[in-house]
Amino acid sequence: MEGNQKIHCTVGSCKYNNEENNVCILKAIQVEPTIDTKTKKPDESMCASYQYEKQ
Repeated sequence: MEGNQKIHCTVGSCKYNNEENNVCILKAIQVEPTIDTKTKKPDESMCASYQYEKQ
Protein backbone atom coordinates (compact mmCIF):
# COMPACT_ATOMS: atom_id res chain seq x y z
CA MET A 1 0.00 0.00 0.00
CA GLU A 2 3.01 2.29 0.36
CA GLY A 3 3.02 5.14 -2.13
CA ASN A 4 -0.73 4.98 -2.72
CA GLN A 5 -2.01 5.89 0.72
CA LYS A 6 -3.53 9.29 1.50
CA ILE A 7 -4.18 10.66 4.94
CA HIS A 8 -7.25 12.86 4.93
CA CYS A 9 -7.39 15.49 7.67
CA THR A 10 -9.72 18.30 8.66
CA VAL A 11 -7.79 19.48 11.74
CA GLY A 12 -7.19 23.08 10.72
CA SER A 13 -4.81 23.85 13.60
CA CYS A 14 -2.30 21.13 12.64
CA LYS A 15 0.77 22.40 10.82
CA TYR A 16 0.75 19.31 8.56
CA ASN A 17 -2.79 19.84 7.28
CA ASN A 18 -3.23 21.14 3.75
CA GLU A 19 -6.60 22.78 4.43
CA GLU A 20 -7.26 23.46 0.75
CA ASN A 21 -7.38 19.72 0.02
CA ASN A 22 -8.04 18.35 3.55
CA VAL A 23 -4.92 16.19 3.28
CA CYS A 24 -2.05 15.57 5.71
CA ILE A 25 1.26 16.42 4.05
CA LEU A 26 3.23 13.88 6.12
CA LYS A 27 4.22 10.63 4.42
CA ALA A 28 3.23 8.72 7.57
CA ILE A 29 1.56 9.46 10.89
CA GLN A 30 1.82 7.87 14.32
CA VAL A 31 -1.54 6.78 15.75
CA GLU A 32 -1.72 6.22 19.51
CA PRO A 33 -4.49 5.11 21.86
CA THR A 34 -6.21 7.66 24.06
CA ILE A 35 -6.05 7.06 27.80
CA ASP A 36 -8.98 5.29 29.49
CA THR A 37 -11.25 5.29 26.42
CA LYS A 38 -12.92 2.01 25.51
CA THR A 39 -15.83 3.12 23.34
CA LYS A 40 -14.96 0.97 20.31
CA LYS A 41 -15.23 4.18 18.24
CA PRO A 42 -12.66 6.52 16.64
CA ASP A 43 -12.20 8.46 19.89
CA GLU A 44 -10.08 5.56 21.17
CA SER A 45 -7.21 6.79 19.04
CA MET A 46 -5.47 10.04 18.17
CA CYS A 47 -2.88 11.33 15.76
CA ALA A 48 0.34 11.54 17.74
CA SER A 49 2.03 13.33 14.82
CA TYR A 50 -0.14 16.43 15.41
CA GLN A 51 1.74 19.69 15.88
CA TYR A 52 0.13 23.09 16.39
CA GLU A 53 0.71 25.18 13.26
CA LYS A 54 2.22 28.15 15.10
CA GLN A 55 5.25 26.20 16.42
